Amino acid sequence: MSPLAPAELDAGATPEIVLRWTYETFSRVVIVASFQAESSVLIDMASRTRKDVSVLTLDTGRLPQQTYDMIDRVRDRYGIEVQVVSPDATDLQEMVGTHGANLFYKSADLRRLCCDVRKSRPLARALHGYDAWVTGLRRQQAETRSQTAAVSADPEHEGLTKVAPLAGWSKDQVWAYIRDHELPYHSLYDLGYTSIGCAPCTRATTAGEEERAGRWWWEQNEVKECGLHWTPDNRPLQTTKGSKNE
Repeated sequence: MSPLAPAELDAGATPEIVLRWTYETFSRVVIVASFQAESSVLIDMASRTRKDVSVLTLDTGRLPQQTYDMIDRVRDRYGIEVQVVSPDATDLQEMVGTHGANLFYKSADLRRLCCDVRKSRPLARALHGYDAWVTGLRRQQAETRSQTAAVSADPEHEGLTKVAPLAGWSKDQVWAYIRDHELPYHSLYDLGYTSIGCAPCTRATTAGEEERAGRWWWEQNEVKECGLHWTPDNRPLQTTKGSKNE
């Protein structure tokens, strides 16, 4: 096992070091990719470290076509398999039958239900069998993410470790890496998007708006999170004390 401890990884370790530590420490690691800019960086970094990179993504059923195009571009560039995870059909049928296809516009609670059915539940099922998952969270993305640790225990998925190698990076650092390595990136960025999710729940942003302002923009005074990375009391996740290989 690597001599580095999780706390040391949070104290200025580069994303490459965090990723290397993760693959050395855990046997079963998966990158959960939204195919935004951070996913481009993480998949490239991981592919430079090892050949057997596991990637999964959530197909909510409401993604823009450009996201599917991006998945294919990454597959072609790196020659890796991307596991595409879909919501449970029964859950979807029950939700849409009760609340309609566009329930997310009706209330914040129904929007969160939609995110739960289309994102949180499928992710929880998909993570079974893994020891750690890698995400593109950055502290600068939102106040709710300001306490993100590079490595932490994941209270939402018992027994798993959550790894955010880019936690300390700025948006400029992400895009500098993309340019320097000529990486593929999501084409909606060229249309003014700064955060990309489901098509009906995402819009381009304007100058001066926060990075995630285009997510669920019709909501007032609500947290711009889908539930994958934010707990209701917004408590900081505690750094894990060890690994499954200890």
